[in-house]
Amino acid sequence: MIPNAGNFANIHGSCVAVAGRGLLILGPSGAGKSALALQIMALGGQLVADDRVDLLRQGDTVIARCPVALRGLIEARGLGLLRAEALEAAPVALVADLAQAETTRLPEQRQIKLLGLPVALALRGGGDHFAYGLLQYLRGGRVA
Repeated sequence: MIPNAGNFANIHGSCVAVAGRGLLILGPSGAGKSALALQIMALGGQLVADDRVDLLRQGDTVIARCPVALRGLIEARGLGLLRAEALEAAPVALVADLAQAETTRLPEQRQIKLLGLPVALALRGGGDHFAYGLLQYLRGGRVA
């Protein structure tokens, strides 16, 4: 469920940050949320939260935090829970929805509402470049 009202929500997902900008990764169980987070971390991103993410609305920004019990932990299927240095929080700049596949080569800009605020949305991309593309999106933004 995507929270679109209120000032706080605890959701199933993962979050990593690049250059101080959070990527919230959503999708059903087994969709690859933790795997994508690990890929972004291997490319220099920082863990915020894995499995559960606390979202807090602060003015015009949605902040992602990790529930205390899960702080600094990320699941790697077949390896178990791994320790990772984690950021305290990050403003959510982009949401990647792994439940929906992108079918357009140059898609329109999409948004999703989190706690009533619009946030940029990317659908699951095909090919091996998805993590790289998300990383660059967070670093440099997107052309309209």
